Amino acid sequence: MRVDIKPLSVNQCWMGRRFKTNNYKNYEKELLYRLPAFKLPPPPFHLIIKFGFSSKLADWDNPVKPFQDILQKRYNFDDRDVFKATVEKEIVKKGAEFIEFEILTKEL
Repeated sequence: MRVDIKPLSVNQCWMGRRFKTNNYKNYEKELLYRLPAFKLPPPPFHLIIKFGFSSKLADWDNPVKPFQDILQKRYNFDDRDVFKATVEKEIVKKGAEFIEFEILTKEL
């Protein structure tokens, strides 16, 4: 299916400046510390993410933008180079939450 309309960005959805919460600042700091070092493939990118949630109520898309922003900060790339993303959600026991990811070159 197709709808001919210009997509609206997250930035266009909110008026004024948004500020990071302390929760987000701590999350960012912890992720930047834990993310492994590796060499990025050349862009354009295909980002594959799997989120392990302990709540069945968790939306699969809510953590995508903050996680992607932290990835771009850690690995020094621009998210405009992400041309494809595959996101999966898995339900796990409380305390076993996780994030798995892979950054590949997308074939055009």
